[in-house]
Amino acid sequence: MTNLGTNNAKHRHFSGGKLVIASHNPGKVREINDLLAPFGADVVSVAELGLPEPVEDGDTFIKNAEIKALAAATASGFPALADDSGLCVHALNNEPGVYSARWAGESKDFVLAMKKVAGALEKAEESGNTDKSAHFACALTIAWPDGHTETFEGKVLGQMTWPMRGNNGFGYDPVFMPDGFDITFGEMEPEKKHSMSHRARAFALLVDACFASRSDT
Repeated sequence: MTNLGTNNAKHRHFSGGKLVIASHNPGKVREINDLLAPFGADVVSVAELGLPEPVEDGDTFIKNAEIKALAAATASGFPALADDSGLCVHALNNEPGVYSARWAGESKDFVLAMKKVAGALEKAEESGNTDKSAHFACALTIAWPDGHTETFEGKVLGQMTWPMRGNNGFGYDPVFMPDGFDITFGEMEPEKKHSMSHRARAFALLVDACFASRSDT
């Protein structure tokens, strides 16, 4: 069963205890861990448990998040939380999209990935497409070992910029400037980014549906 963050759906509540973060990306694990700080979860990553990465062959962020969360929950025997997110550049037909990590190669070199995006945008501009708009999208799935899943989506709109700016964040943050700001996510303080990012928006829906703060328990 999957619920996509609808207010009228009956959601399963996380009852506390161990929660596996289904990611081998240390930056993503750190960000999710920060977001989980107010809640009573005993957080551990799949890397700490020595669990392998499943094949992410979904064609949407939702499908890939569910693949990762279900694989981690099944392998660990605990509820698992997975994020699948990426940068969608409008002039590039929303690429790199679900392949955002793959653009960084096996070494996860996001400087290389950002250079690829900048090069593709330059070619698009040479062809007359000067659109620099983009968005970050995030699907966040919590799965239980019995196969139940809850999935929530978040998005933040912005503009691409080049050259890279800032050393905060991770991934494509240094080339993405959210609407209403003149700084990139790479220049933004983590607390500010956490309050408005695509992941934070998906996480807010997740928390509202499936978690309770310690003061509420």
